[in-house]
Amino acid sequence: MALARWASRDNVPVPVWRDLLSRGLALVPGRVAPELDVGACVLPGHVGVLGYLVLASDTLGEAMMAYQRYETLFYGTRLAEIEVIGDQVEMRWPPSDNELGQQVDGAAIAALVTFMRRQIDRAPPPVAVSFLESVESETAGAYETFFGCPVTWNDSHVRVRFPLHYLDLPMPRRDPTLRELLDRQARYQFSWQQWLDRSREQLARQYLADPSLTLTDIALLLGFSEQSSFTRAYRRWTGNSPGRDRRQWLSD
Repeated sequence: MALARWASRDNVPVPVWRDLLSRGLALVPGRVAPELDVGACVLPGHVGVLGYLVLASDTLGEAMMAYQRYETLFYGTRLAEIEVIGDQVEMRWPPSDNELGQQVDGAAIAALVTFMRRQIDRAPPPVAVSFLESVESETAGAYETFFGCPVTWNDSHVRVRFPLHYLDLPMPRRDPTLRELLDRQARYQFSWQQWLDRSREQLARQYLADPSLTLTDIALLLGFSEQSSFTRAYRRWTGNSPGRDRRQWLSD
């Protein structure tokens, strides 16, 4: 019933995705690392224009850069970092607030690795994968079996490393004309997100000056599904918490 509320073309908000993932995983109690199975089912079309843009890229390296540039279209913020380290390339993500921790991260990296496996015939495994938390030994074994490489736990970032030569591998569905069109659409959506952020920030300042509104009220008025999402966005816009700014303005 919860899934029926969302059309296949909709971008499901991240808090909703986390809730649906939690409820879905609860349906398979006792199964080891079911989040990996979920990640393996994610298709490029599930992330909208970003997914199709990645598919139309010329090489795998270009696809990775497109993902990094427009990641905000899917997550609402830019998180991924890409770095060449010797003869390897690393994609990494810093810690972020999420309610499910390892399950969210596991599903996301499983989706990324599965995507690469689908693009490359007989794709070799990643060089290494890292996660922020620790898990039980049985779960750790399931992760190493799925990824086919050593998995490190309790790291400072979520990381995936691949051989550097991966970047030159051609994408099987590359299409320069389609990529240009999709890139233009992605830039437009990114510009729209920037405009939306500026408008929300301006409205947030007005609402925070109104003592009759709670922070939850303000979050809902600005279109956020929960107060924590508003708080994170406000910190990103201003560097401060909304509660701190409110106290300062109301005391002046």
